[in-house]
Amino acid sequence: QVQLVESGGGSVQTGGSLRLSCAASGDIYGRRSMGWFRQAPGKEREGVASINLNGGTMYIDSVKGRFTISQDNTKNTLYLQMNSLKPEDTAMYYCATTPFARPSLSPSEYSYWGQGTQVTVSS
Repeated sequence: QVQLVESGGGSVQTGGSLRLSCAASGDIYGRRSMGWFRQAPGKEREGVASINLNGGTMYIDSVKGRFTISQDNTKNTLYLQMNSLKPEDTAMYYCATTPFARPSLSPSEYSYWGQGTQVTVSS
């Protein structure tokens, strides 16, 4: 079992920044990649960013140049730096782990999920 705990969400105005964190514990040695996902009310969950153990990354087009995913393997912590936030970024944000070695934005490839942290961007 892997436990994931997200933090860092909040309410900001358009153009603001937030940094999300995801602390991993438990049987984490089987993970190969991690990702950030988001889900707005009435919408499907979508992949935002992913990173593998070698530091390879993948982003959804709408956040490229604004969001940066990173990890501190010594602390088993995943981060998502979000800059230039827009109202359409408003959603519940989740971190997740996958045993696949390549980054992926497909939720179906992820095994363990955190409980989520809310991000609200007002205009």
